Amino acid sequence: MRIVGHAARRLAVVGTTGSGKTTLARQIAGRLGIPHVELDALNWGPNWTEVPREVFRHRVAAALEGEAWVVDGNYSKVRDIVWLCADTIIWIDFPLWLILWRLLQRTFRRTFTGEELWSGNRERFRDQFFSRNSLFLWALRTYRLRRRTYPQLLSQPEHAHLRLVRLRSPSEAMAWLDRLARPEGFEPPTFGSGGRRSIR
Repeated sequence: MRIVGHAARRLAVVGTTGSGKTTLARQIAGRLGIPHVELDALNWGPNWTEVPREVFRHRVAAALEGEAWVVDGNYSKVRDIVWLCADTIIWIDFPLWLILWRLLQRTFRRTFTGEELWSGNRERFRDQFFSRNSLFLWALRTYRLRRRTYPQLLSQPEHAHLRLVRLRSPSEAMAWLDRLARPEGFEPPTFGSGGRRSIR
């Protein structure tokens, strides 16, 4: 189904850790020619220390002052800022097994290449596999929670302005992306759920 009469220009990409939020957000930004805002980059300081809450909120508010952007991240402490400013939510709702597989691939790539992330931080093998801070544990803990809470959040009156694109598989994501490259804006199609009113 296509949502008619609405050219999305402020999009928020959400989903479980490892689902591919940043990758998709970068692809959207490239196709539409709009800025990409990565919440992780605004939240993390050196040595994996989070910046103070108010500093984070100020950074996010400043980053979203423009008329068009795509932002990725799940931070509840800035959700009120992001979702209020956004016009479209892109929910990556892939199966858990696929998310874990992608997270494993990403972790091996980052740890063995020494890829620098934000503020000089790098992932360490032992943190991901031998620590309570493991992203794998976080994905397992939050997967069902997000599937339960996102529909509840989107049904609240303050979020009635938001359009939802719920992507349930990589093929749906690719098909959706293929329809973005239009010279004069676009109308975001939705898949599976038929729009926000029938979220499952």
